[in-house]
Amino acid sequence: MYAVIETGGKQYRVAKGTKLKVELLSAGEGDAVEFDKVLLVGEGTDVKIGAPYVSGSKVKAKVLSHAKGKKVEIIKFHRRQNYQRTKGHRQWFTEIEVTGITKGRAAKKAASGSDDAAE
Repeated sequence: MYAVIETGGKQYRVAKGTKLKVELLSAGEGDAVEFDKVLLVGEGTDVKIGAPYVSGSKVKAKVLSHAKGKKVEIIKFHRRQNYQRTKGHRQWFTEIEVTGITKGRAAKKAASGSDDAAE
C-alpha cells in the first residue's frame, strides 16, 4: 500500500517502511507524528483519490532525527565593479520513517449540471 501526503508545501509518495527527509517538524526525536493531508491512497488497482484530501485516511510516522541539509552557496557578483558577496545557507529538515497507512474513503464527485443545461 502507498500514499501521497502533503507536508511543508511539498508532496511525497510513501509506503510502509519508507524513510524520507521533510521540512522541519516540531515533534521531538522518537515521537510519533500523523499526517492527515493525504491526497491519494492506493494498493494495486484500488486507488482512492481525494478532493482535495482522502477523508479518514492518515499516515503514521516516527521521527528519527533533526539535522541540517547540504550547504547552498549564494553568490552576488557585478562585473568590473569590484563587487562580490558570498553567503551560505543550510536548511533544517526532519528525517521520518513511515510506520503505517490507514485507508479512508474518497469524497464523492459532485454530479455535473452541464447535462441539464444542454437540454
